[in-house]
Amino acid sequence: MGATRNRREDVDVSTSSAGRWAVVTGASSGIGAATARQLAAAGFNVVLGARRLDRLTALAEEIGGTALPLDVTDQESVDAFVAQVPECHVLINNAGGAKGLAPIADAVEDDWRWMWETNVLGTLRITRALLPKLVASGNGHVVTVTSVAATGVYDNGGGYTSAKHAQGALHRTLRGEHLGEPVRFTEIAPGAVETEFSEVRFGGDKERAAAVYRGITPLTGDDVADVITFAVTRPPHVNIDFLEVKPRDQHSATRMHRHE
Repeated sequence: MGATRNRREDVDVSTSSAGRWAVVTGASSGIGAATARQLAAAGFNVVLGARRLDRLTALAEEIGGTALPLDVTDQESVDAFVAQVPECHVLINNAGGAKGLAPIADAVEDDWRWMWETNVLGTLRITRALLPKLVASGNGHVVTVTSVAATGVYDNGGGYTSAKHAQGALHRTLRGEHLGEPVRFTEIAPGAVETEFSEVRFGGDKERAAAVYRGITPLTGDDVADVITFAVTRPPHVNIDFLEVKPRDQHSATRMHRHE
């Protein structure tokens, strides 16, 4: 039986989640909130960051985490947030979103600017600020939640797909720049996840948002959080570079089988 023993038994206790610190951005709802819950259940000390402090505080009390205000589009907010993070072993870059669904010919520059500020520069700001703590931890891990839009394009989605392509490129570049250092980099690219994402994209239009998921069984925030938690609890020598996760009913960003 010795030859078939689970090799996890040989992992040094220092690789466990107990006592490790995880930072989750965009943690007030959806994938971020689900990830915070699962990481806390896995033994991490979780620091939750988002703009909606009321939601954040309630979640932090529920899971025994720490709620701190964070706007990733504001460097001063990022600096104040990072100054209050004592240690960082895991960073979950989850803050982001989409606005609008217009063709490029009718592009609303403010929508594009918001998407680039949030998804790309927001990821840059918080990752750059926490990298020294991640490396100093001796076992750091950066997880960036991008999208199937980070590898494909679709009509009327140029603002979002371009931002997600850039966010993915930023993340993948870090993998090479920190090769040989004690920090891992994982990109998670979800497909259709039923969260507040579509409501934000359509300016609060709940009916239009619901139509995105009509006839399919979409992913939930917990489904994506499962994958994130799996990735960050692997032994330190294991780096999961990229995982795309979609509902069974989804083939690509625009092709789905709808059960009408």
